[in-house]
Amino acid sequence: MSIFKRLFKVGQSEAHAIVDKLEDPIRMTEQGIRDLKKDLQLAMTSLAEVKGIAIRTRRDAENKKKLAADYERKAMMLLQKMQTGELSPADSERLATEALNQKELCSQEALHFSQEAERHEAMSNQLQANVTKIKSSVSKYENELTTLRARATTATATKKINKQLSKIDSSGTIAMLEKMKAKVEEDESLAQAYGEIAYTEKSVDEEINAALVKGSSPPVSQSLLELKKKMGLLPMS
Repeated sequence: MSIFKRLFKVGQSEAHAIVDKLEDPIRMTEQGIRDLKKDLQLAMTSLAEVKGIAIRTRRDAENKKKLAADYERKAMMLLQKMQTGELSPADSERLATEALNQKELCSQEALHFSQEAERHEAMSNQLQANVTKIKSSVSKYENELTTLRARATTATATKKINKQLSKIDSSGTIAMLEKMKAKVEEDESLAQAYGEIAYTEKSVDEEINAALVKGSSPPVSQSLLELKKKMGLLPMS
């Protein structure tokens, strides 16, 4: 591959990447649904028009068939009048022939209208299938759009949270917590030590009084001395 082709490929891929970033899937889907709904409206309008033509041509065919049958009935009546002598044979046959000609013409027109009606009915069925298909596509894409919006919302929220979490320095945070823990333990130890010192430390007066009391014996009652003397527990003076 030549250098120019390679440069072209690189430029093309970068251009596609830029376009992909600029394109919003949700907006594109919304626009696609709007376009489909326009197509649906046009298809339904065409369907109504074709169905209307099919109904009219089918009605015209039926009317022509009825008219052909009526001309045949009139021709028979003309021949009957010839038999009863109400009309001359020449007039009766001439008018009956004209009636039969009109019957044939109406029959041909009825056949033509019937064929037209069938053709328009076939077109109507095809348009109906297209309308049904477009309706199904619109419903499908609207459901996908709902799902896409929900996914977009979730993705945005997740991206924001992950972005915030990515800015947190876990190692630095752990080190800071350990330092705070050590500081708290040190303060707790000092507080306990000061409490013990405050509990055991005596003032100078308390130490003097304790030393004086330590060397003297507690006073003994007179009755206790007499009891000890009686029992011979006191040393001889």
